[in-house]
Amino acid sequence: MPVLIFQGSCQSSCRKKMEPPMKEKKYPATAVDIFVAFFRLGLTAFGGPAMVAYIRTMSVKDKKWVKEDSFKKGIALCQTIPGATAMQAAAYAGLRAGGPWGAVAAYTAFGLPAFILMVTLSAMYTKTHDLPGVIALFSGLQVIVVALVAAAAIGFGRRYITAKQDILLVVGASVFLALGGSPIIAILASGIFGLVLYKSLIRGDSGLPPTAAETVQTTWKTLRPAFLIALTTIVCLGLLFFIRRDLFSLSILMMKIDFFAFGGGYASVPLLFHEIVEVHHWMSNQALMDGIALGQVTPGPIVITATFAGYLLAKIPGAVVGTISIFTPSLFLLLLVVPYFDRMQHNPSLQRALRGVLVSFVGLLLAVTVRFGFAAHWTPLSALIAACALIALLKKVNILWVVLIGAVISALLL
Repeated sequence: MPVLIFQGSCQSSCRKKMEPPMKEKKYPATAVDIFVAFFRLGLTAFGGPAMVAYIRTMSVKDKKWVKEDSFKKGIALCQTIPGATAMQAAAYAGLRAGGPWGAVAAYTAFGLPAFILMVTLSAMYTKTHDLPGVIALFSGLQVIVVALVAAAAIGFGRRYITAKQDILLVVGASVFLALGGSPIIAILASGIFGLVLYKSLIRGDSGLPPTAAETVQTTWKTLRPAFLIALTTIVCLGLLFFIRRDLFSLSILMMKIDFFAFGGGYASVPLLFHEIVEVHHWMSNQALMDGIALGQVTPGPIVITATFAGYLLAKIPGAVVGTISIFTPSLFLLLLVVPYFDRMQHNPSLQRALRGVLVSFVGLLLAVTVRFGFAAHWTPLSALIAACALIALLKKVNILWVVLIGAVISALLL
């Protein structure tokens, strides 16, 4: 009997040893779950940066995919690198919830509803923009776009202008763009000047240095997702170069715009204006303003205007290429920078340069406001609409309601 007990216990222990260990679940959600959740959220993603709060509620409180501290750190990262903040916040939440594939799923799903609606509106615009009623409608919407860009400039100013040195960069960037200079040169120059101008303001580390747990070693595993995106992008660009040279040019332009749009989606407006209207002459000033206005009645960030520009240039293929191209660099940079962001936060030189870049966008947005103002058709009523829209936007009224009410008034009275 003791032998049998021993044999039974031995067999039991042997089976336990032979059984493969249970794999610990690495991420709390699958890419499919993340896609569905963010697609639903993207259907109501009106208000641009205001959507960050809804992303936080869903991913931190409701789904419990991301911890509060991690989400806050992610938002700081999203505000540091170029691109639309809400889109990047979605990608960051997806990254924490489901890894790199989760980031791609969240990023794609969150922007997909806006893309579908913008393509539909762009198709309608190309067929109806010459009709008298539509002309009156967009005449009113154009002055609202002036108010929208002006409100963005004021918002940037409130956030970033805190010292005398800032005024120098604001004036310099504004005058440079007004004289026909490239906003990219203004951005790069402001970053360089920031290294000198803010030396007395940003002297050392901002906060405690990163702990050993926060310090990430550079390995292929940490860099692989970003480089896979880069490789895929290079292959696609190569195909476009040989198949559709016009789409290749569109893709390069949109990527360039996204790479330099620091501070959120509105930072892309001066770049879109300069490249699309002034350099390539793909559309008029008024048409770009119409595209921006249409973008405000779709869920998603203001950079969805790239879909409109792509559609006007090359229909559906142009819309697809323009949209993918203006969002790809942001996702690439997010995946590339996430492992090293703690160290970047404590680099004073980087912080000085970044502050110079962000301050320059106040001047760039002011210059574009003036240019849009000259292009719009003004009457006493349209001036009143613009003033009311500006006040409403500064009072944090949802952009969608401002645009819709302005559209109704314009259609009825202008």
